[in-house]
Amino acid sequence: MRRRDFITLLGGAALFVSWPFAVGGQEAGRTYRLGFLTPTPRRAPPVLAFLDELHLNGFVEGENLIVIPGGFEATDDRLAERAAALINAAPDVIVAGPEPPLQALQALTRTVPLVGMTEDMVAAGLVKSLAHPGDNITGISLLSPELDGKRQDILIEMVPGARRIAALADGRVTSSLHTQVLEEGARSRGVELSVFSVKEPKEIISAIEAAKASSCVAVNFLASPMFSIPGSHDHDIVMQGIAAVRLPSIFQWVETAEADSVAAYGPSLTDMFRQRARMAVKILRGAKPADIPVEQPARFELVINMKAAKAIGLDVPTSLVARADKVIE
Repeated sequence: MRRRDFITLLGGAALFVSWPFAVGGQEAGRTYRLGFLTPTPRRAPPVLAFLDELHLNGFVEGENLIVIPGGFEATDDRLAERAAALINAAPDVIVAGPEPPLQALQALTRTVPLVGMTEDMVAAGLVKSLAHPGDNITGISLLSPELDGKRQDILIEMVPGARRIAALADGRVTSSLHTQVLEEGARSRGVELSVFSVKEPKEIISAIEAAKASSCVAVNFLASPMFSIPGSHDHDIVMQGIAAVRLPSIFQWVETAEADSVAAYGPSLTDMFRQRARMAVKILRGAKPADIPVEQPARFELVINMKAAKAIGLDVPTSLVARADKVIE
């Protein structure tokens, strides 16, 4: 092949790659509408990762994708109002979670596709089963009840000799049966568990102070977006309260320990948003939520922040540090 012909061929290929085209059911020339109803801020890394994953699959905000405004940082009493506004905006799919936003949407529509994420999708009654979700909802079930117990075990090991620890629970999503199981698990290890339940962010500081006053030496923040969405206003309140009383703590998302808490055990929130983005892509290309099995996290990590531990005078056992997937020095 002559050099000129080869250059011409490369130029044609570049033009072809840059030209809009349909991918796997994606319609050329169509603009897709995406809604969110989530406590996560709009510019938070998990949301940016979600949009990046869509971009990688051919859905680009500002080109063939519109993100409907008004659905971020959805932690207030206006969930029903926000849900109605999203439905009226005619979205092709809505990304929602945890339970309260999903329930608000489910009460209004059984047709608009929803990609959710909750602690237990089946137990919450949002889907019929993991394999066959049914209706218009699919998403990710986080296995949080089991992971809360694992985090409790790690916390007890992190503070050798602890006789009393606290669990901070979101009263809107944590059942009494779940906390009872945690209490029994702590008792089997010679530790008393005190459960402090809150329903609003303004109650968090007083609950943390009550845990300290009750001689609790560490806090397990049970799975809830109220406590552990890094970068959110509620999370900032949590960390201010913990810093004031200097209590070791453990959280749900690995990003929390990467930022400012002593420890975290669970999946990456950013990974979970990317995983949901791939599910949303299937829907945007024509799949029905009822035909997309509910997924679960594939990877769980223990992250220990030695810098945060040192700030409160905690000497983390070397055996625990050795088991960590990531150590922040």
